[in-house]
Amino acid sequence: MARKTLLLTTALGLGWAASAQAQTEIGMWYHGAGNEVESAIITRIVDDFNAGQSDWMVTLESFPQNSYNDSVVAGALAGNLPCILDVDGPVMPNWAWSGYMQPLAIDASLIEGYLPGTLGYWDGELYSVGLWDAAVALYARQSDLDAWGLRTPTLAEPWTQEEFMAALDAARADGRYEYALDLGMAWTGEWYPYAFSPFLQSFGGDIIDRETYTSADGVLNGDAALAFGEWWQMLFAEGYAPGTSQDPADRDSGFNEGKYAFAWNGNWAAVPTLGAVEDVVFLPAPDFGNGPTIGAGSWQFGVSATCETPEGANAFIAHALQDEYLAAFSDGIGLIPSTPGAAAMTENYAEGGPLEVFFGLSAEQALVRPVTPGYVVAAQVFEAALANIANGADVADELDAAVDAIEADIERNQGYGHDG
Repeated sequence: MARKTLLLTTALGLGWAASAQAQTEIGMWYHGAGNEVESAIITRIVDDFNAGQSDWMVTLESFPQNSYNDSVVAGALAGNLPCILDVDGPVMPNWAWSGYMQPLAIDASLIEGYLPGTLGYWDGELYSVGLWDAAVALYARQSDLDAWGLRTPTLAEPWTQEEFMAALDAARADGRYEYALDLGMAWTGEWYPYAFSPFLQSFGGDIIDRETYTSADGVLNGDAALAFGEWWQMLFAEGYAPGTSQDPADRDSGFNEGKYAFAWNGNWAAVPTLGAVEDVVFLPAPDFGNGPTIGAGSWQFGVSATCETPEGANAFIAHALQDEYLAAFSDGIGLIPSTPGAAAMTENYAEGGPLEVFFGLSAEQALVRPVTPGYVVAAQVFEAALANIANGADVADELDAAVDAIEADIERNQGYGHDG
Protein backbone atom coordinates (compact mmCIF):
# COMPACT_ATOMS: atom_id res chain seq x y z
CA MET A 1 0.00 0.00 0.00
CA ALA A 2 2.81 2.39 0.89
CA ARG A 3 4.51 1.59 -2.42
CA LYS A 4 1.31 2.43 -4.33
CA THR A 5 1.00 5.70 -2.45
CA LEU A 6 4.60 6.56 -3.24
CA LEU A 7 4.11 5.77 -6.92
CA LEU A 8 0.93 7.83 -7.03
CA THR A 9 2.60 10.77 -5.28
CA THR A 10 5.56 10.56 -7.62
CA ALA A 11 3.32 10.43 -10.65
CA LEU A 12 1.35 13.45 -9.46
CA GLY A 13 4.58 15.32 -8.82
CA LEU A 14 5.91 14.50 -12.28
CA GLY A 15 2.59 15.54 -13.79
CA TRP A 16 2.73 18.91 -12.00
CA ALA A 17 6.30 19.43 -13.10
CA ALA A 18 5.44 18.65 -16.70
CA SER A 19 2.54 21.11 -16.55
CA ALA A 20 4.77 23.80 -15.08
CA GLN A 21 7.45 23.15 -17.67
CA ALA A 22 4.84 23.49 -20.41
CA GLN A 23 4.33 27.13 -19.46
CA THR A 24 6.83 29.33 -21.28
CA GLU A 25 8.26 31.98 -18.97
CA ILE A 26 7.62 35.62 -19.84
CA GLY A 27 9.45 38.37 -17.98
CA MET A 28 7.72 41.57 -16.92
CA TRP A 29 9.09 44.80 -15.44
CA TYR A 30 6.92 47.16 -13.42
CA HIS A 31 7.49 50.58 -11.86
CA GLY A 32 5.51 50.12 -8.62
CA ALA A 33 8.06 48.73 -6.14
CA GLY A 34 7.47 50.18 -2.67
CA ASN A 35 3.73 50.72 -3.15
CA GLU A 36 2.19 47.79 -1.28
CA VAL A 37 -1.37 48.28 -2.51
CA GLU A 38 -0.35 48.71 -6.14
CA SER A 39 2.05 45.75 -5.95
CA ALA A 40 -0.67 43.53 -4.50
CA ILE A 41 -3.03 44.34 -7.37
CA ILE A 42 -0.48 43.75 -10.13
CA THR A 43 0.58 40.51 -8.45
CA ARG A 44 -3.05 39.39 -8.38
CA ILE A 45 -3.36 40.04 -12.13
CA VAL A 46 -0.20 38.06 -12.82
CA ASP A 47 -1.27 35.18 -10.58
CA ASP A 48 -4.73 35.03 -12.17
CA PHE A 49 -3.21 34.93 -15.65
CA ASN A 50 -0.68 32.25 -14.76
CA ALA A 51 -3.34 30.06 -13.16
CA GLY A 52 -5.90 30.59 -15.89
CA GLN A 53 -4.03 29.04 -18.83
CA SER A 54 -1.26 26.52 -19.43
CA ASP A 55 0.89 28.21 -22.09
CA TRP A 56 2.55 31.15 -20.36
CA MET A 57 4.08 31.96 -16.98
CA VAL A 58 4.61 35.69 -16.31
CA THR A 59 7.41 36.46 -13.84
CA LEU A 60 7.21 39.91 -12.31
CA GLU A 61 10.11 42.17 -11.31
CA SER A 62 9.30 45.56 -9.78
CA PHE A 63 11.49 48.66 -9.66
CA PRO A 64 11.19 51.96 -7.77
CA GLN A 65 9.49 54.50 -10.01
CA ASN A 66 12.36 56.99 -9.78
CA SER A 67 14.84 54.52 -11.25
CA TYR A 68 12.56 52.59 -13.56
CA ASN A 69 13.08 54.50 -16.82
CA ASP A 70 16.85 54.40 -16.41
CA SER A 71 16.65 50.65 -15.81
CA VAL A 72 14.74 50.15 -19.06
CA VAL A 73 17.19 52.23 -21.06
CA ALA A 74 20.12 50.34 -19.54
CA GLY A 75 18.37 47.03 -20.19
CA ALA A 76 17.75 47.95 -23.82
CA LEU A 77 21.38 48.89 -24.36
CA ALA A 78 22.49 45.63 -22.73
CA GLY A 79 19.99 43.60 -24.74
CA ASN A 80 18.21 42.08 -21.75
CA LEU A 81 14.75 43.64 -21.69
CA PRO A 82 11.85 41.44 -20.57
CA CYS A 83 8.85 40.77 -22.81
CA ILE A 84 6.37 42.99 -20.97
CA LEU A 85 7.22 46.59 -20.16
CA ASP A 86 5.50 49.21 -18.08
CA VAL A 87 5.89 52.60 -19.78
CA ASP A 88 4.83 56.14 -18.92
CA GLY A 89 2.47 57.31 -21.69
CA PRO A 90 4.42 60.36 -22.93
CA VAL A 91 7.70 58.41 -22.89
CA MET A 92 6.38 55.58 -25.06
CA PRO A 93 7.02 57.24 -28.47
CA ASN A 94 10.68 57.63 -27.55
CA TRP A 95 10.99 53.97 -26.60
CA ALA A 96 9.15 52.88 -29.74
CA TRP A 97 11.32 55.08 -31.97
CA SER A 98 14.44 53.88 -30.16
CA GLY A 99 13.54 50.28 -30.97
CA TYR A 100 12.72 49.22 -27.42
CA MET A 101 9.08 48.31 -28.17
CA GLN A 102 6.91 46.69 -30.81
CA PRO A 103 3.25 47.39 -31.69
CA LEU A 104 0.62 45.52 -29.71
CA ALA A 105 -1.34 42.69 -31.30
CA ILE A 106 -4.58 42.65 -29.34
CA ASP A 107 -8.17 42.57 -30.53
CA ALA A 108 -9.45 46.10 -31.15
CA SER A 109 -12.70 45.24 -29.36
CA LEU A 110 -10.77 45.06 -26.07
CA ILE A 111 -10.09 48.80 -26.08
CA GLU A 112 -13.49 50.05 -27.22
CA GLY A 113 -14.66 52.81 -24.93
CA TYR A 114 -11.26 53.36 -23.35
CA LEU A 115 -10.40 56.92 -22.36
CA PRO A 116 -8.26 58.40 -25.17
CA GLY A 117 -5.38 59.18 -22.81
CA THR A 118 -4.99 55.50 -21.91
CA LEU A 119 -4.14 54.44 -25.48
CA GLY A 120 -0.54 54.91 -26.60
CA TYR A 121 -0.18 55.38 -30.35
CA TRP A 122 3.02 56.01 -32.28
CA ASP A 123 3.37 56.23 -36.05
CA GLY A 124 -0.24 55.13 -36.50
CA GLU A 125 0.03 51.94 -34.42
CA LEU A 126 -1.01 51.04 -30.88
CA TYR A 127 2.03 50.36 -28.71
CA SER A 128 0.63 50.55 -25.17
CA VAL A 129 -2.57 50.48 -23.13
CA GLY A 130 -3.14 51.80 -19.62
CA LEU A 131 -5.36 50.43 -16.89
CA TRP A 132 -5.98 53.94 -15.57
CA ASP A 133 -5.56 57.63 -16.31
CA ALA A 134 -5.06 60.72 -14.18
CA ALA A 135 -6.65 64.15 -14.34
CA VAL A 136 -6.01 67.53 -12.76
CA ALA A 137 -8.71 69.82 -11.39
CA LEU A 138 -8.95 73.08 -9.50
CA TYR A 139 -9.67 72.29 -5.85
CA ALA A 140 -11.93 74.83 -4.12
CA ARG A 141 -14.39 75.18 -1.24
CA GLN A 142 -18.00 75.66 -2.21
CA SER A 143 -18.53 77.90 0.80
CA ASP A 144 -15.84 80.25 -0.55
CA LEU A 145 -17.39 80.40 -4.00
CA ASP A 146 -20.75 81.22 -2.43
CA ALA A 147 -19.33 83.80 -0.03
CA TRP A 148 -17.45 85.57 -2.81
CA GLY A 149 -20.41 85.50 -5.20
CA LEU A 150 -18.58 83.39 -7.76
CA ARG A 151 -20.27 81.24 -10.36
CA THR A 152 -19.46 77.55 -9.95
CA PRO A 153 -17.89 76.51 -13.26
CA THR A 154 -18.91 73.32 -15.06
CA LEU A 155 -17.46 71.19 -17.85
CA ALA A 156 -19.94 72.79 -20.23
CA GLU A 157 -19.18 76.31 -18.95
CA PRO A 158 -15.73 76.58 -17.37
CA TRP A 159 -14.40 79.83 -16.02
CA THR A 160 -12.93 82.29 -18.47
CA GLN A 161 -9.53 83.81 -17.72
CA GLU A 162 -11.29 86.88 -16.37
CA GLU A 163 -13.47 84.81 -14.04
CA PHE A 164 -10.49 82.80 -12.87
CA MET A 165 -8.49 85.91 -12.02
CA ALA A 166 -11.53 87.40 -10.29
CA ALA A 167 -11.67 84.27 -8.14
CA LEU A 168 -8.00 84.61 -7.23
CA ASP A 169 -8.49 88.29 -6.43
CA ALA A 170 -11.44 87.44 -4.19
CA ALA A 171 -9.37 84.83 -2.37
CA ARG A 172 -6.49 87.24 -1.88
CA ALA A 173 -8.81 89.99 -0.65
CA ASP A 174 -10.45 87.63 1.84
CA GLY A 175 -7.29 87.59 3.94
CA ARG A 176 -7.70 84.09 5.41
CA TYR A 177 -5.26 82.38 3.08
CA GLU A 178 -1.49 82.65 2.72
CA TYR A 179 -1.87 82.33 -1.04
CA ALA A 180 -4.83 82.35 -3.38
CA LEU A 181 -3.52 79.46 -5.50
CA ASP A 182 -1.29 76.43 -5.02
CA LEU A 183 0.16 75.25 -8.32
CA GLY A 184 2.40 72.60 -6.82
CA MET A 185 5.70 74.31 -7.58
CA ALA A 186 7.44 72.10 -5.01
CA TRP A 187 6.97 69.22 -7.47
CA THR A 188 9.41 69.04 -10.36
CA GLY A 189 10.04 66.84 -13.40
CA GLU A 190 7.03 65.59 -15.33
CA TRP A 191 4.61 67.63 -13.21
CA TYR A 192 5.59 70.77 -15.15
CA PRO A 193 4.63 69.67 -18.67
CA TYR A 194 1.74 67.54 -17.41
CA ALA A 195 0.15 70.21 -15.23
CA PHE A 196 1.28 73.50 -16.77
CA SER A 197 1.54 73.00 -20.54
CA PRO A 198 -2.29 72.78 -20.66
CA PHE A 199 -2.38 76.43 -19.58
CA LEU A 200 -0.09 77.26 -22.49
CA GLN A 201 -2.28 75.21 -24.85
CA SER A 202 -5.40 76.97 -23.62
CA PHE A 203 -3.72 80.29 -24.43
CA GLY A 204 -3.16 78.95 -27.96
CA GLY A 205 0.49 77.83 -27.80
CA ASP A 206 2.18 74.48 -27.23
CA ILE A 207 5.50 72.86 -26.42
CA ILE A 208 5.98 71.88 -30.06
CA ASP A 209 4.15 72.27 -33.37
CA ARG A 210 1.91 69.20 -33.53
CA GLU A 211 1.39 69.57 -37.26
CA THR A 212 4.96 68.58 -38.05
CA TYR A 213 6.65 67.79 -34.72
CA THR A 214 9.84 69.19 -36.23
CA SER A 215 9.68 72.73 -34.84
CA ALA A 216 8.72 74.67 -31.73
CA ASP A 217 9.10 78.09 -33.34
CA GLY A 218 5.90 80.11 -33.26
CA VAL A 219 4.09 77.82 -30.80
CA LEU A 220 6.42 78.02 -27.80
CA ASN A 221 7.53 81.61 -28.45
CA GLY A 222 4.70 83.14 -30.49
CA ASP A 223 2.22 85.74 -29.34
CA ALA A 224 0.01 83.22 -27.51
CA ALA A 225 2.99 81.72 -25.70
CA LEU A 226 4.27 85.16 -24.73
CA ALA A 227 0.85 86.04 -23.31
CA PHE A 228 0.91 82.81 -21.34
CA GLY A 229 4.44 83.49 -20.09
CA GLU A 230 3.57 86.98 -18.90
CA TRP A 231 0.50 85.65 -17.08
CA TRP A 232 2.53 82.81 -15.57
CA GLN A 233 5.18 85.18 -14.25
CA MET A 234 2.55 87.55 -12.87
CA LEU A 235 1.11 84.81 -10.64
CA PHE A 236 4.37 84.72 -8.67
CA ALA A 237 5.47 88.33 -9.01
CA GLU A 238 2.16 89.57 -7.60
CA GLY A 239 1.93 86.96 -4.87
CA TYR A 240 -0.98 84.87 -6.07
CA ALA A 241 0.95 81.59 -5.71
CA PRO A 242 4.05 80.28 -3.94
CA GLY A 243 7.03 79.86 -6.27
CA THR A 244 9.76 77.32 -6.80
CA SER A 245 10.89 77.49 -3.18
CA GLN A 246 7.57 76.10 -1.94
CA ASP A 247 7.90 73.67 0.96
CA PRO A 248 6.94 70.16 -0.26
CA ALA A 249 4.95 69.64 2.94
CA ASP A 250 2.81 72.66 2.07
CA ARG A 251 2.16 71.20 -1.33
CA ASP A 252 1.03 67.93 0.19
CA SER A 253 -1.31 69.37 2.82
CA GLY A 254 -1.54 73.15 2.38
CA PHE A 255 -4.99 73.22 0.79
CA ASN A 256 -6.40 70.77 3.33
CA GLU A 257 -4.95 72.81 6.20
CA GLY A 258 -6.37 76.10 4.94
CA LYS A 259 -3.18 77.75 3.66
CA TYR A 260 -4.44 77.98 0.07
CA ALA A 261 -7.83 78.98 -1.29
CA PHE A 262 -7.43 77.03 -4.53
CA ALA A 263 -5.13 74.17 -5.53
CA TRP A 264 -4.25 72.78 -8.95
CA ASN A 265 -3.91 69.09 -8.16
CA GLY A 266 -4.64 65.60 -9.44
CA ASN A 267 -7.29 63.04 -8.63
CA TRP A 268 -4.68 60.99 -6.74
CA ALA A 269 -4.79 63.59 -3.95
CA ALA A 270 -8.57 63.87 -3.86
CA VAL A 271 -9.46 61.12 -1.38
CA PRO A 272 -7.47 62.63 1.53
CA THR A 273 -8.95 66.03 0.70
CA LEU A 274 -12.48 64.63 0.83
CA GLY A 275 -11.78 63.59 4.40
CA ALA A 276 -10.19 66.91 5.38
CA VAL A 277 -12.33 69.53 3.59
CA GLU A 278 -16.03 68.90 3.96
CA ASP A 279 -17.22 71.14 1.13
CA VAL A 280 -14.41 70.60 -1.38
CA VAL A 281 -15.38 70.84 -5.04
CA PHE A 282 -13.26 69.82 -8.02
CA LEU A 283 -13.56 72.38 -10.79
CA PRO A 284 -12.64 72.07 -14.49
CA ALA A 285 -9.69 73.90 -16.00
CA PRO A 286 -10.33 77.52 -16.94
CA ASP A 287 -10.57 78.51 -20.58
CA PHE A 288 -7.85 81.03 -21.42
CA GLY A 289 -9.25 81.60 -24.89
CA ASN A 290 -8.41 78.47 -26.85
CA GLY A 291 -10.52 75.95 -24.93
CA PRO A 292 -9.96 74.35 -21.51
CA THR A 293 -7.26 71.68 -21.41
CA ILE A 294 -5.71 69.26 -18.92
CA GLY A 295 -3.01 66.63 -19.32
CA ALA A 296 -3.61 62.95 -20.11
CA GLY A 297 -1.69 59.71 -20.35
CA SER A 298 -0.30 57.71 -17.45
CA TRP A 299 1.50 54.36 -17.05
CA GLN A 300 0.71 51.74 -19.66
CA PHE A 301 1.64 48.20 -20.69
CA GLY A 302 3.55 47.32 -23.87
CA VAL A 303 5.74 44.62 -25.41
CA SER A 304 9.49 44.92 -25.88
CA ALA A 305 10.91 44.70 -29.40
CA THR A 306 13.21 41.84 -28.42
CA CYS A 307 10.45 39.66 -26.96
CA GLU A 308 10.67 36.19 -28.52
CA THR A 309 7.15 35.24 -27.42
CA PRO A 310 5.03 38.33 -28.21
CA GLU A 311 1.89 36.20 -28.43
CA GLY A 312 2.23 35.42 -24.73
CA ALA A 313 2.97 39.03 -23.79
CA ASN A 314 -0.05 40.23 -25.75
CA ALA A 315 -2.18 37.54 -24.12
CA PHE A 316 -1.23 38.86 -20.69
CA ILE A 317 -1.98 42.46 -21.63
CA ALA A 318 -5.35 41.41 -23.05
CA HIS A 319 -6.04 39.59 -19.78
CA ALA A 320 -5.15 42.68 -17.73
CA LEU A 321 -7.69 44.85 -19.57
CA GLN A 322 -10.66 43.43 -17.68
CA ASP A 323 -12.89 45.95 -15.92
CA GLU A 324 -12.49 44.19 -12.58
CA TYR A 325 -8.76 44.93 -12.58
CA LEU A 326 -9.29 48.53 -13.69
CA ALA A 327 -11.75 48.98 -10.83
CA ALA A 328 -9.36 47.34 -8.36
CA PHE A 329 -6.60 49.82 -9.22
CA SER A 330 -9.06 52.69 -8.88
CA ASP A 331 -10.34 51.57 -5.49
CA GLY A 332 -6.82 50.72 -4.32
CA ILE A 333 -4.83 53.78 -5.33
CA GLY A 334 -7.46 56.30 -6.41
CA LEU A 335 -6.74 56.47 -10.14
CA ILE A 336 -9.31 56.98 -12.89
CA PRO A 337 -10.58 53.72 -14.46
CA SER A 338 -10.01 53.49 -18.21
CA THR A 339 -13.60 52.58 -19.12
CA PRO A 340 -17.12 53.63 -18.11
CA GLY A 341 -17.87 50.02 -17.17
CA ALA A 342 -14.97 49.91 -14.74
CA ALA A 343 -15.86 53.33 -13.34
CA ALA A 344 -19.35 52.05 -12.55
CA MET A 345 -17.78 49.28 -10.45
CA THR A 346 -15.76 51.66 -8.26
CA GLU A 347 -16.53 53.43 -5.01
CA ASN A 348 -15.49 56.92 -6.13
CA TYR A 349 -15.99 57.15 -9.91
CA ALA A 350 -19.42 55.55 -10.27
CA GLU A 351 -22.37 57.78 -11.10
CA GLY A 352 -22.91 60.06 -8.13
CA GLY A 353 -19.53 59.16 -6.64
CA PRO A 354 -17.41 61.87 -5.04
CA LEU A 355 -14.78 61.73 -7.80
CA GLU A 356 -17.07 61.15 -10.77
CA VAL A 357 -16.14 64.61 -12.06
CA PHE A 358 -12.58 63.45 -12.77
CA PHE A 359 -13.77 60.83 -15.25
CA GLY A 360 -15.61 63.59 -17.09
CA LEU A 361 -12.53 65.77 -17.03
CA SER A 362 -10.45 63.00 -18.59
CA ALA A 363 -13.07 62.39 -21.24
CA GLU A 364 -13.76 66.03 -22.13
CA GLN A 365 -10.72 68.21 -21.37
CA ALA A 366 -7.71 65.88 -21.58
CA LEU A 367 -4.98 66.26 -24.20
CA VAL A 368 -2.00 63.91 -24.37
CA ARG A 369 1.42 65.46 -24.22
CA PRO A 370 3.17 65.86 -27.61
CA VAL A 371 3.35 62.43 -29.26
CA THR A 372 6.97 62.46 -30.35
CA PRO A 373 10.23 60.79 -29.34
CA GLY A 374 11.59 64.28 -28.78
CA TYR A 375 9.14 64.88 -25.94
CA VAL A 376 11.59 63.47 -23.41
CA VAL A 377 14.00 66.35 -24.05
CA ALA A 378 11.34 68.97 -24.79
CA ALA A 379 9.71 68.30 -21.41
CA GLN A 380 12.96 69.04 -19.57
CA VAL A 381 13.50 72.21 -21.58
CA PHE A 382 9.94 73.35 -20.88
CA GLU A 383 10.33 72.72 -17.16
CA ALA A 384 13.52 74.79 -16.99
CA ALA A 385 11.96 77.68 -18.91
CA LEU A 386 8.85 77.82 -16.71
CA ALA A 387 10.89 77.66 -13.51
CA ASN A 388 13.14 80.48 -14.74
CA ILE A 389 10.16 82.61 -15.76
CA ALA A 390 8.54 82.02 -12.38
CA ASN A 391 11.76 83.23 -10.79
CA GLY A 392 11.73 86.46 -12.78
CA ALA A 393 13.66 85.74 -16.00
CA ASP A 394 12.74 87.59 -19.18
CA VAL A 395 9.79 85.78 -20.74
CA ALA A 396 10.71 86.26 -24.40
CA ASP A 397 14.35 85.32 -23.86
CA GLU A 398 13.45 82.15 -21.99
CA LEU A 399 10.92 80.99 -24.55
CA ASP A 400 13.27 81.74 -27.46
CA ALA A 401 16.03 79.80 -25.74
CA ALA A 402 13.65 76.90 -25.15
CA VAL A 403 12.74 76.83 -28.84
CA ASP A 404 16.40 76.82 -29.81
CA ALA A 405 17.17 73.93 -27.43
CA ILE A 406 14.22 71.82 -28.60
CA GLU A 407 14.96 72.37 -32.27
CA ALA A 408 18.65 71.61 -31.80
CA ASP A 409 17.69 68.29 -30.23
CA ILE A 410 15.32 67.50 -33.09
CA GLU A 411 18.06 68.28 -35.61
CA ARG A 412 20.58 66.10 -33.76
CA ASN A 413 18.14 63.22 -34.03
CA GLN A 414 17.28 63.71 -37.71
CA GLY A 415 13.72 64.75 -36.97
CA TYR A 416 12.89 61.74 -34.75
CA GLY A 417 11.24 60.00 -37.70
CA HIS A 418 8.80 62.81 -38.48
CA ASP A 419 8.52 63.82 -42.12
CA GLY A 420 8.17 67.49 -41.36
